[in-house]
Amino acid sequence: MNRQHLRAKCEECFGLCCVALPFAASVDFAVDKQAGTPCSNLQLNFLCGVHNSLRQRGFRGCTVYDCFGAGQKLSQETYAGRDWRQVPESAQQMFDVFPIMWQLHELLWYLTEALTLQSAHSIHSALRTALHETEGFTNLEPESLAKLDMAAHRARVNVLLLQVSELVRADAVRIDKSTKGRHKRKSYGRGADLIGAKLKEADLKGENLRGAYLIAADLRGADLSWADLIGADFRDTDLRGTDLTTSIFLTQAQLNAAKGDASTKLPSHITRPTHWTA
Repeated sequence: MNRQHLRAKCEECFGLCCVALPFAASVDFAVDKQAGTPCSNLQLNFLCGVHNSLRQRGFRGCTVYDCFGAGQKLSQETYAGRDWRQVPESAQQMFDVFPIMWQLHELLWYLTEALTLQSAHSIHSALRTALHETEGFTNLEPESLAKLDMAAHRARVNVLLLQVSELVRADAVRIDKSTKGRHKRKSYGRGADLIGAKLKEADLKGENLRGAYLIAADLRGADLSWADLIGADFRDTDLRGTDLTTSIFLTQAQLNAAKGDASTKLPSHITRPTHWTA
């Protein structure tokens, strides 16, 4: 399944994330910025003037953000190339619907991946229906997009994604037991608090780590094969030598927030962050 249209192309966007979204001075951002106010680093061509030195200048938060292609979708299709400077009367509407398009594209990312997982073959029909429905929403006019009940749609899709997770992880556990015999190991659950946890070389195959707090955890050499990582917080997580090859629902933004190196094993659809080799 091709996910190229779900990858951000800043050169085709009107700098929407740099205007629509707010941020506060913190370890991730050097200054405060209100929603709807252009970032001081945004240039007239809608590109970032300090893109190559964001981390050094205190804007690490920008480097771990991913709109899943929502920016260019709104800019080039929804608003047909008419930017908020050219048509200021549409600016606020554009900023308001951007987070909605962002959420839709995030769901498209997960649904597209789910349809590649053979363990979830039994519910592929339902997944395709949800995918087509979500794609349809991304083609709505701005007025209709603004009225979309995003919370309800996310809840419906999440039911399917949870079923996918259960099917994939159950298969992983069966395979693991058949090759190694019955064994017990510490297990974690959804939303687990693993901040700073020492999990070097841990066997986390098939684990449910949805929404887990893995901030600054040591996962060097850990095996996360078929682990569900949707929404897991990887800020400053040490992933050197970690096996993420078949982890499910992993995003580029999560990896960008972590620490890794050339020995970190990644899924084919994830790009090795440039700061890992710095």
